[in-house]
Amino acid sequence: MSNDPIYSATKKLRSRDWFEPLTAWGMCHRGWLRAEGYAEENFEGKPVIGICNSWSELTNCNSNLRTIAEAVKRGVWQAVGFPLEFPTISLGEPYMKPTTMLFRNLMAMDVEESIDSNPLDAVVLLAGCDKTVPAQILGALSANVPALMITSGPMLGSNMRGKELGSGHDLFDYINDYKAGKMTRQQISDIEGCIARSTGHCMVMGTASTMACLVEALGFTLPFGASIPGPDARRLQLAERAGRRAVEMAKQDIRPRQIITPKAIENAIRALHAIGGSTNAIIHLVAFARRLGFDLPLEHFDRLGKDTPFLVSMMPNGPKFVMEDFHGAGGMPAVLKELAPMLHGDALTVTGETISQWTAKAQPSWNREVIYPANRPIEPHGAVVTLRGSLAPGGAAIKRSAASKHLLKHRGPAFVFENYHAMLDQLTDLNLPITKDHVIVLRNAGLVGAPGMPEWGVFAVPLKLHQQGVHDLVRISDARISGTSHGTIAVHVAPEAAVGGPIGLVKTGDLIELDVENRRLDLLVDPAELERRKKDFRPPPSRERGYKKLFVERVLQANEGADFDFLVPPKLEPFPQSLG
Repeated sequence: MSNDPIYSATKKLRSRDWFEPLTAWGMCHRGWLRAEGYAEENFEGKPVIGICNSWSELTNCNSNLRTIAEAVKRGVWQAVGFPLEFPTISLGEPYMKPTTMLFRNLMAMDVEESIDSNPLDAVVLLAGCDKTVPAQILGALSANVPALMITSGPMLGSNMRGKELGSGHDLFDYINDYKAGKMTRQQISDIEGCIARSTGHCMVMGTASTMACLVEALGFTLPFGASIPGPDARRLQLAERAGRRAVEMAKQDIRPRQIITPKAIENAIRALHAIGGSTNAIIHLVAFARRLGFDLPLEHFDRLGKDTPFLVSMMPNGPKFVMEDFHGAGGMPAVLKELAPMLHGDALTVTGETISQWTAKAQPSWNREVIYPANRPIEPHGAVVTLRGSLAPGGAAIKRSAASKHLLKHRGPAFVFENYHAMLDQLTDLNLPITKDHVIVLRNAGLVGAPGMPEWGVFAVPLKLHQQGVHDLVRISDARISGTSHGTIAVHVAPEAAVGGPIGLVKTGDLIELDVENRRLDLLVDPAELERRKKDFRPPPSRERGYKKLFVERVLQANEGADFDFLVPPKLEPFPQSLG
């Protein structure tokens, strides 16, 4: 350890301020730990390692974290540290209404204050479901105490009657088939019984898998941390190693802001393009950059995506593979090895090694049907695209890899829905005056309008069109979509309707043009007419109280990371453009 250039032998452990002084408060701190049954030898002079656990029975994705926490503790004890587990709120997308995105910032504050105010020398963050990962990272970045993350791991793959079932991937198609009389209630029940057959997060390349992969690309977890299945014994072994490593990080004083830097964020953006990841990751990566004090523009995602190859064939981008297959093919180490010439190799990781040292040791993919080589990619460009235009002056996003190619350039009349719940009632109306050429616009579904920006941007093709064999049409909203979604769906339209964005001015029949190649999303209405419509705009009245009231009053828009304005430094520096 003494030869390690990072190691600081003179660095005082943070926890000593609590447990060392011979004062009344020092006696209190030591005595209260002894009240839990710990002899003084357990914590005297040893690094105190917090285990930040988002376990909850209301969050299936995180329901194995209690077991993982025990494995982390074993590793901490092995490395002569002292583990203390503590809870934070847990966010489960399937149950929480209207969306866990409403509570990401609340969890981030919970994590930050729990770390900052307690006698912790390092922290192992335990997360899984969509927003628990970015929430914990945001909190850790602001607290800036040595930390690393272990995610819950993906569910096991699921198969019924020879068809691979992705968790959440085909739900709308199945329900449409049922309503059209093509499936029975028993068949729906059979799918429900095996579509999510173990603990762990969604096993397709949804938001949870995407964020787990990006945590690895950021160097903020151990190699293979993203892809080992949740029920796999190797995840417990990984957690044990993480516990040992956390003790070393406490001594070396390696902090989150040394790992998650602009260079690491650029590495993660390239990884996002290569894996065909969720559009939600754009919001979270922008938020990470802004917590560091940098303004990360949406155009930077496109700049890096132009020459980053799309390499990973997994649902919803591909026909059948899931995270278990991805792990067997080599996982993120194999992806990062393909991307190595494009990455900032000197970016530090939680292991104390650099990304280039990781990729030098990584093996090429074992299955080229899952992870393609960079010189023969699925597509030569990235999977995610950001848009701007008169309909989205602040920006929007679309997952090109999951869209229909014939709709990537499309002009058609708008069909506007004012709110999500009213829309659902009308989508099953067989007399709905809509055609395959229409562009469906859903508004008042954003951060302020919903509130919280739910995953309402993915919704079924109108039943009338589904019965005609139409399985996709252009859909636009100020909401988000699940990373499990597929279709030609533009989301995150900013500014949103509830704060006066142009999406709130669209009328049914207006022409809208989507041009993915040129990164455009335009409302083809005379500017003078739009100005007249603006005069009639009235912000919706706020009916919120408590935390929700705080949220709608202080949340930033999607292109600004959807963070609270008071959690971001007051002056942001331009994101370093010389990196890419």
